[in-house]
Amino acid sequence: MIEVKNITKSFDGKTILHDVSATFYTGKTNLIIGQSGSGKTVLMKSLVGLIKPEEGEILYDGRDIMKMTAEQMKAIRKEIGMLFQGSALFDSETVLGNVMFPLIMFTDKSHDEIVERARFCLERVNLKGAEDKYPSEISGGMQKRVAIARAIALNPKYLFCDEPNSGLDPKTSILIDELLSDITHEYNITTVINTHDMNSVLGIGENIIFINKGYRDWVGDKEKIFTTTNQAVSDFVFATRLFQEVKDYIVKTEKPEK
Repeated sequence: MIEVKNITKSFDGKTILHDVSATFYTGKTNLIIGQSGSGKTVLMKSLVGLIKPEEGEILYDGRDIMKMTAEQMKAIRKEIGMLFQGSALFDSETVLGNVMFPLIMFTDKSHDEIVERARFCLERVNLKGAEDKYPSEISGGMQKRVAIARAIALNPKYLFCDEPNSGLDPKTSILIDELLSDITHEYNITTVINTHDMNSVLGIGENIIFINKGYRDWVGDKEKIFTTTNQAVSDFVFATRLFQEVKDYIVKTEKPEK
């Protein structure tokens, strides 16, 4: 579990996060949503220690990363898996090589043990047989699954995902959502997902944090989000859902270029 208590962050005199508190539960998919510029990306970066708020606490199972030394923070990062928006795979490495990378960097395992673990992670995301391919030779959805395999290679306690469905078609997005949800529950991970994808919210939103103009404006789940009396949340859900439906319709009906 990760607890955020009263964090405030400013840049150049402008406050981006205002006294934000939230809880991200173990074994659940925790989603951060909000409009562009709302502060959700700053919140995510604060959670992983890339940004240090001026005030407040960020507790990893009771351990405050705001008070940690660089050496202590390095140890915490070994417990963290990251899924970046653009997958961030190494083009010069094979699929297997990409998944092996964190194991080589952060463990003392033998080469055979590293290969075995990397293969296991690839099998877990249904990519058995793709080990020798390069990122340029596989689809965007497969690249995202390789990135998930790499993110779970070190058996993390905490998994952070930044817009995991960015650039993916609706069908592949659902597959990625289901995979993240399955892994979260199977390995009892504290998973935090920063997303604009309303399908993700409605599909796997077990604990949803709505950030509005730098404030934590609402907390709930995928059932409660439709019955909330919070007007800002309702407006966001309706506008985002409508935009997504139009976008999906265009993708489905668009004729391929000749």
